[in-house]
Amino acid sequence: MIEESFGERLSGLPAFEKLVSIMETLRSENGCPWDKEQTRDSLKSYLIEEAYEVLEAIDEDSPGEIKSELGDLLFQIIFHAQIAKEQGEFDIWAVLAVITDKMIRRHPHVF
Repeated sequence: MIEESFGERLSGLPAFEKLVSIMETLRSENGCPWDKEQTRDSLKSYLIEEAYEVLEAIDEDSPGEIKSELGDLLFQIIFHAQIAKEQGEFDIWAVLAVITDKMIRRHPHVF
């Protein structure tokens, strides 16, 4: 259960920032033991599993399931970015910057 003060702190943040903050909390000193012990290698199977679950939801043409599974996949991406942040490599904001620049560069006819 999320502590009330944590929930209050998050109430003013956009949804993506809330999710990033949740991941930071899960990996923090007082976070979840399971989440704190995960590594890139230990998470590989979850990343693949969530991608397949997105595909399955698409095949079933189930918008509700697609939405849910995309959220699970997004969480895996944020998980990997948090590990990278902890290792001093990059953070989720750098991931967003790279993909934003790439999409603009690949679509000069639009941007």
